[in-house]
Amino acid sequence: MKLDFNDWNIHVGTPHPFNDRAPIIDNGTGRSDPRRYHDPAFMKEEWEKVFCKSWLLAGHASDIPEAGDFFKFDIGSESFIVVRGEDGQIHAHYNVCPHRGSQLVTTDFGSIDQFTCPFHSWKFDLEGHNIAVTDEETFRPEVLCHSHDLSSVRCEVAVGLVFISMDADIEPVKDWLAPILPQLELYEIDQMYVVQHRRSDWGANWKGGVDAFAEIYHLHAVHPQTQCLMDDRTQIDLWPGGLSRQFVPFAQPAERYPDQETVNPGIQLMLRDAGIDPETYQGTAAETRAAVQQAKRKRSDVLGLGYDKFSDSQLSDSVVYSLFPNAQLGCHPEAIFMHRFMPHESDPNQFTYDTCILYRHVDAPGYGAPAWMGLSAETDLSGKTRPEIVHTGLGEPPGLGEVLDQDSDLLPIVQQGAKSRGFKGPLWSEQEGRLRHFHAELDRRMGDGA
Repeated sequence: MKLDFNDWNIHVGTPHPFNDRAPIIDNGTGRSDPRRYHDPAFMKEEWEKVFCKSWLLAGHASDIPEAGDFFKFDIGSESFIVVRGEDGQIHAHYNVCPHRGSQLVTTDFGSIDQFTCPFHSWKFDLEGHNIAVTDEETFRPEVLCHSHDLSSVRCEVAVGLVFISMDADIEPVKDWLAPILPQLELYEIDQMYVVQHRRSDWGANWKGGVDAFAEIYHLHAVHPQTQCLMDDRTQIDLWPGGLSRQFVPFAQPAERYPDQETVNPGIQLMLRDAGIDPETYQGTAAETRAAVQQAKRKRSDVLGLGYDKFSDSQLSDSVVYSLFPNAQLGCHPEAIFMHRFMPHESDPNQFTYDTCILYRHVDAPGYGAPAWMGLSAETDLSGKTRPEIVHTGLGEPPGLGEVLDQDSDLLPIVQQGAKSRGFKGPLWSEQEGRLRHFHAELDRRMGDGA
């Protein structure tokens, strides 16, 4: 008997409009051409038609609070400088001098009053205007009549997230995000800051990364240790423009897990997160999710956290959003887990997995980011120190925790299989609806049904 996926009611607690399903988008039943995962020609066309024409999540505004603060954003073959100008606005420029093409900055972060080219010391203000040409009198006027300012790109901020686009005519970022923007605003991401930032190079196509993190169908096979504390029944919502949402229920065993009674160590960890002593907890594992929700509501009432705006599911679960093409946000009231799947500049069989944990500290006993995010006890949660970016290379253990390390081991195996003549393209279930939605948007952007 065929299961109607939309009949899965995963929510417990009080009904809330946040949990309402989006209008159904039917992306069909076709198979996508597997060349998208490995073909260099597809990769080149994808760069021009997708990445050069999309809003790209560059970082968080908290990284550049003052005029002159900047960060470098590298993606594919391009590098950008994202800087807060003297006007207080955030600007983005190609990281290239118009004179001879040298990159202007090589560090991930910095603070500066002007940009000086390391090659011939041409100077530019924070807004990108040229303010000095060394030995200007030696240039013919007909040379310098050409633009010699920095080449700037569109740069806009939504919920504290900085987006850039190489397409000067792209719609405003808030218009694109409109279907989910009110939901994201609930989490007050603009008041958060980065407390952990890690990158690791993986032996797979960036879309393989997007695919793996846009479904929880694989948990029972790849991450069986999660089955005792995460349910893989889910709700998926789709919106135009490649946007999607998925509820990942935490603090209860998967329905397929045989023991629904024992309060196992994973469940105990989530009880402690919510301020519940596992030693005195009287319920079963299957009842823990509701208990966590109630405990967090009580904590909010005591500390004035304002959790009345959240649904019960938001208090216990990870609500994961996909932002086309290559970003995902795992949202909790206390912290956000930001994933970006960064394409390699030339090799379709590699990508860089970039993760940031965004957090806003509340000085109260027991309050913190969800334990599953794996922040160490030494992590500075104050926001006073921007953590260094830890980058591990291809073939090195990424050290991202057991679950993510398992993904990094598996994806090269999937990538190798995707290149086989025997693979005719994916066959997606309704549990993989976010994948089909992502690839439908990719095909629309490519314009040829590839």
